[in-house]
Formats: sequence, C-alpha cells, structure tokens
Amino acid sequence: MKKGIHPEYYEATVRCACGNTFTTGSTKKELRVEICSECHPFFTGRQKTATERGGRIEKFKKKYGMD
Repeated sequence: MKKGIHPEYYEATVRCACGNTFTTGSTKKELRVEICSECHPFFTGRQKTATERGGRIEKFKKKYGMD
C-alpha cells in the first residue's frame, strides 16, 4: 500500500436513535444511525409477512364477502 493516501482508521462508536450503542471500525470516530439490528423489524421478528398482510385477491374477497 502507498503511504499517505489512506485515511486514518478508528474504533468508532455507533449510536442508534433507539439508544443502542456498539463499536465498529470506521474512518470516523463516532457514527449516528436511525435504525440498527436491535430495533429493525426484520431482525426483531416484528415484521409482517406477505401472508399476514394479505394479497390483492384476499382483500377483494374480504371486501365483497366472497369467502
């Protein structure tokens, strides 16, 4: 690697809007994020799947009582 062309690499503290903090490597000393793995619906299991939400056909049948 050439000397003098690469940025400094720090151990960064990441702070989420939910209050969670963790450390990682970055060229910045501190990072602020809106969503992390502790509050993201996909990782917490609070995400609704396509079958729970219902598709177009299910909504149509429910609307017109065709069940």
